[in-house]
Amino acid sequence: MMIRNSLSRFSSFSVKINAFRSYASQKMAFNVYGSSEEAPPLIVMHGLFGSKQNWRGIGKALEVKLSPKRKIYAVDARNHGESFHSPEHNYAAISNDIKEFLKQEGIPKAAVMGHSMGGRAMMYFALENPDLVDKMIVVDISPVNVPRDFDYMKNIIQHMIDIKVPSDKSMAQGRLIAEKQLIDLVGRGTVDFIMLNLKKMPSGEFVWACNVDSLYKNFEQVGDMPEEILRKGPYNGPVLFIGGELAKFLNPKDWPQIQKIFPNARINMLPTGHLVHFEDPKTFLNLVVSFLR
Repeated sequence: MMIRNSLSRFSSFSVKINAFRSYASQKMAFNVYGSSEEAPPLIVMHGLFGSKQNWRGIGKALEVKLSPKRKIYAVDARNHGESFHSPEHNYAAISNDIKEFLKQEGIPKAAVMGHSMGGRAMMYFALENPDLVDKMIVVDISPVNVPRDFDYMKNIIQHMIDIKVPSDKSMAQGRLIAEKQLIDLVGRGTVDFIMLNLKKMPSGEFVWACNVDSLYKNFEQVGDMPEEILRKGPYNGPVLFIGGELAKFLNPKDWPQIQKIFPNARINMLPTGHLVHFEDPKTFLNLVVSFLR
């Protein structure tokens, strides 16, 4: 049978994971690392197809290394992970989710960090709500340009929608079937990343944790940064851009244009691909810890 969306099933429960907490609500599901509040907390958002689970290692390391200490919230964006599913998916909506999350948790001001789609969501949020943002870290995404082959991700989503896995297959068998239908389209690393979304329900049905129908329908809404929010700038708070030299999502040639929007920004390019925090976590952590001092 065709793999379908998990809809709200994954947002109806709370799970305790090891030493930290995992919550889900009608807003954004999240994990918390640390309990000290010597400085505003850090809110972290993943990219397309990602989830809060992608930040477990970084979250645990930051809990130990940050000085002053901050609570770290890794969140699931709408239509991802354990968060609610919605037919609407754009940066204005995600920014509003972040604002509501701060209200929900009683957070007057926060540092924010986002990768790719999450990075653009955080930029939108900072430009829309500068008084709520202490500092911002943007991981391998530009507010002004992205390569046109970014559109190939829409093709990936279509393939995810079309994948068929019989419900009588085991999780391991189902994963192999899904992998075979994606491997010719994307590389091994991307397939492994996408497969983190594959779930098997107690009924035997295979589902995607991310809302592939909404992501496909609204892809153009996240493919480009809205011009109207860029015109709201500048955001004058401290900003750190961390990019991957082997990716095409943050081009240093665009830096003069980026600094018009974020005049108090600096950039560090690492010899990695798009998943900077996975490929060089040590350097990534050092940059983040230094910036948040």
